[in-house]
Amino acid sequence: MTELVLVTGGSGYIAGWCVAGLLERGYDVRATVRSPEKARSVTEAVSGVVDPAGRLSFAVADLTADEGWDAALKDVDRVLHVASPLGMTAGGDPRSLIAPARDGALRVLRAAASAGVKRVVMTSAANAASPSSYATEGVTDETLWTDPDDPTLIPYRRSKTLAERAAWDFMAGHDGPTELTTVLPGAVFGPVLTTENLGSVGIVARMLSGRMRGVPRIGLEIVDVRDLVDVHIRAMTSPQAGGQRFLATGEFMWMAEMAHILRDELGEAGSRVSTRQIPDLAVRLLARFKEPSLREITPSLGRRNRHSTEKARRVLGWQPRPARETVLDCAASLVERDAVGA
Repeated sequence: MTELVLVTGGSGYIAGWCVAGLLERGYDVRATVRSPEKARSVTEAVSGVVDPAGRLSFAVADLTADEGWDAALKDVDRVLHVASPLGMTAGGDPRSLIAPARDGALRVLRAAASAGVKRVVMTSAANAASPSSYATEGVTDETLWTDPDDPTLIPYRRSKTLAERAAWDFMAGHDGPTELTTVLPGAVFGPVLTTENLGSVGIVARMLSGRMRGVPRIGLEIVDVRDLVDVHIRAMTSPQAGGQRFLATGEFMWMAEMAHILRDELGEAGSRVSTRQIPDLAVRLLARFKEPSLREITPSLGRRNRHSTEKARRVLGWQPRPARETVLDCAASLVERDAVGA
């Protein structure tokens, strides 16, 4: 009998690709959306990759409310909990990220445990397994936990760390059949299914449009969204994956390297990409006096920390593609869908 997999936050960038990847592999899929109107756009987006053929259904549920989760989990075999707040804090309030991430994860886990789901794979983040300061040299793995009490930690990192911690604490007190596995990705890029929710891909769109007039000295461990889906599904099905964390970062690349690849490889489409490196001091001064939104990226300037994906490769047989391919495929997809803007 075909298994039914629930994907949370179905209208999101990663979740949409998870829905498509599961359908391609023969699963039935139920996706949660915050309103019924979102269901049509998800179906249309996924249909560009695979024919849902009556195997995609929807449930209305929100991370901030209890209603709808029990119904969403009814008859579900496995869960990919992908939904989570992304980006800067709304109005400068850290709670706008932390509460939905932590409480939402617990809502999903409670409903999954009650429904007897086999395994929940939760999307965390590599920055939940990182030294508080990215300036620390070395390569870290899943055994490291970011200190959520560090006062210098930006709210997004704190939210991902606290949400994952809460999920593992919940499972420690759960004695039923449901298992938890977490996947900790790096910076997610790759093709887009829709232009409605670009997520991290918005960085490439801003580069292509010329709106990013220089690049800060920030390095990203780039993972392709298609490879991220692959590691989620491997973690969902591997007998050895239950109760484990898996880092899913990719090749490290400075933003300046990304800019040069886009400028050099895309022809006219890359002509507006700026390859000018912005000095760290200039970024910090802008963050302090003119662009408060930059304050959350300043800790990453000149970052030195890397992550090891040896565990995912060894246990799950996972192999990510080169970052150059991901960046170019991402850009080509945005250009094709006219999602660059002026």
